[in-house]
Amino acid sequence: MKTYAIHKSAMIAPRKARMTLDLIRGKDVATAEAILDTTNTKGSRLIKKVLKSAVANAVNNNGAKEDELFISTCFINPGPVYKRIKFASRGNVDRRDKRTSHIYVEVSDGKSEGGNK
Repeated sequence: MKTYAIHKSAMIAPRKARMTLDLIRGKDVATAEAILDTTNTKGSRLIKKVLKSAVANAVNNNGAKEDELFISTCFINPGPVYKRIKFASRGNVDRRDKRTSHIYVEVSDGKSEGGNK
């Protein structure tokens, strides 16, 4: 049974968070949480929240066992870009882009969804 969780418009650039997400792709949930605990980045804290939400969705909504779950799919897409200005020298104005991300984590227990097939 596949279950997912999404964090939309997370205030982190996708390029930065993708490095942390690559560490946990395909791992089981306990190993992924241990990796995220020992990785000291903002991306790891945000990804851990999404992972916990996906695990809670699987356990509470679908009756899956937490120790059988693994990360089947995870990716980060760019979200909206907030354009801000910063004053520069000689009366110029520079644009600072504050990039956001959509973090998607899907967990699965490896069992198929249909019982009659």
